[in-house]
Amino acid sequence: MHLLLRMRVAAPPTTVWSGFTRELFLALAPPFPPFRLRRFDGCLTGDQVEIELGAGPLRQGWTSLITAHGELPGGGRYFVDEGQQLPAPLHFWRHRHRLEAAPDGGTCIVEDIEFRTASPLLDGLLYPLLWATFAWRGPVYRRRFGAPRS
Repeated sequence: MHLLLRMRVAAPPTTVWSGFTRELFLALAPPFPPFRLRRFDGCLTGDQVEIELGAGPLRQGWTSLITAHGELPGGGRYFVDEGQQLPAPLHFWRHRHRLEAAPDGGTCIVEDIEFRTASPLLDGLLYPLLWATFAWRGPVYRRRFGAPRS
């Protein structure tokens, strides 16, 4: 299943790139499910991010490896995280983060996600939840990096 969200901010890609920190990662976490950050190395190839979702006996780990990072044409940046250990019901996760240079000097932050579970039906049921989880990030990005001018 493929999920794609695009969010505009006023800051240029270099500013947004340098703002992809542990603090931003924590600010992007939605209020549910309960979330604990275990490790955040950064956004460069070889870095790892480990989180724990849920509480009590329902806790599940999620480990992602940054498998690529680099520059995009026009001054943008990107990095890719791929799930190594995933919480049920996920079986596959690849998240491409693109920080595309916008014509007005700002940035278009692109959340480009591929995921799979054991069944296409479950993929479809999970899609709205994941969409909401990542749409939640838009206002956080705009608070951190400024709202674009209309």
